[in-house]
Amino acid sequence: MRNITSAATMQRLALGWRRQGVRIGFVPTMGYLHAGHMSLVRRARQLVGRAGKVVVSIYVNPTQFGPSEDFSRYPRDLKRDQALCRVQGVDLIFVPSDEEMYPKPFSTFVTEGQLSDAMEGQSRPSHFRGVTTVVAKLFNLVLPDAAVFGAKDFQQAAIVQRMTRDLNFPVKVVVAPTFRESDGLAMSSRNKYLTGDLRTQAVVLWQSIQKVQALVRKKRTLGAASLKEQLREFIELQPAAKVDYIEFFDPVTLRPVNEVRGGTHLALAVFVGQTRLIDNAPL
Repeated sequence: MRNITSAATMQRLALGWRRQGVRIGFVPTMGYLHAGHMSLVRRARQLVGRAGKVVVSIYVNPTQFGPSEDFSRYPRDLKRDQALCRVQGVDLIFVPSDEEMYPKPFSTFVTEGQLSDAMEGQSRPSHFRGVTTVVAKLFNLVLPDAAVFGAKDFQQAAIVQRMTRDLNFPVKVVVAPTFRESDGLAMSSRNKYLTGDLRTQAVVLWQSIQKVQALVRKKRTLGAASLKEQLREFIELQPAAKVDYIEFFDPVTLRPVNEVRGGTHLALAVFVGQTRLIDNAPL
């Protein structure tokens, strides 16, 4: 397994593989890897086969963090990440520096203008501009045939798919299922922040999803506004939980809906203590 830090070297290797007809599978991450990430790596291997190359990038991208967010304390453990990737048969880890990704002066950004204005885009106004910019750059450096993203970041995956289509990137974007802990909590690097009773309270996101799924199965159609209020009250029964947003939306357009029924998608963002968690699921 190779470890590359240079953007130019990464691109040169990828160009060489493409000339040789070698397929490239790519999993972009911010590191502090867990079993959910490893499921994405396995999916990338399935897509490119044993003869292909699987590349994992590990880069905590500063442009997708707001000024009061957790960029400086975001969990990092490169040696552990490398060990996990080696076990999964990753061929190359790309670990660029900020200087490699954003050479000074840097003034070009990629902005998606339709899917990114609600939910995460509203709560974190500059977030998706940072995501689309870094993913576009990574696509140009790794030159993947297929890139795998997790469904836990549903809106992000939809935006990357739209960007890939709109800008004609020759990349197949695959969205793999959310990986969960045994109690239902969606796996996330930020779960490291949840200590003591906070970890127990965090399961309320999954419990909320299950609650709504059961209601939809029973009642077929429900009003979105009243259901949001019920969920907010349910979530905030946990003493450390504070809802950022609850949204019911069309999974294709990401537009909010007034009536919740089978096929509607639910997304949640909840602070548990100081830790902001997200989750989503189809209903």
